[in-house]
Amino acid sequence: MSSHKVWDPLLRTFHWSLVAGFTANALLIDGEANLHEVVGYAVLGLIGFRVLWGIIGPRYALFSSFPPDPSAAIGQAGEMLRGEKRVHLGHSPLGALMIYNLLLSIMAIAVTGWMMTTSTYWGVGWVEDTHEALVSWAELSVVVHVAAVILESLRLHVNLPKAMITGYKTVRTESPES
Repeated sequence: MSSHKVWDPLLRTFHWSLVAGFTANALLIDGEANLHEVVGYAVLGLIGFRVLWGIIGPRYALFSSFPPDPSAAIGQAGEMLRGEKRVHLGHSPLGALMIYNLLLSIMAIAVTGWMMTTSTYWGVGWVEDTHEALVSWAELSVVVHVAAVILESLRLHVNLPKAMITGYKTVRTESPES
């Protein structure tokens, strides 16, 4: 087994802060409460940080290290169906698509939430409906993301949640994909 530094402290802090903020606003805080709006702005700030960190951060945080590539994701799905076990140090192609999905969905949630606070869009049905639909989509995406992390951890014998806590991904000694 070999251990690789993959997730830097700022990326891990972003990840768990986003988990906390999204969970709080989606499940715990009343949507009419002022705190809901404050947490929403904090989440939007986190997304802004992640976009910046995706441009200037370390190797595995860079968007260029995990471009959205549907054909690579289809290839990965095929590998999984064939029982092939390729470990990626950074995000896998399917993982990359999920990350982009979650970042864009949560950004759209924050933007529609902000729109509902403006005099132009306050009380406008399609904005509220879009906001709620995006929250539902993001909740479903989070469930799929967590399930995939658990299943891939078991399938590949790589503790992915631990890696997002410690920053280190421990893999079998065979050379993993970068």
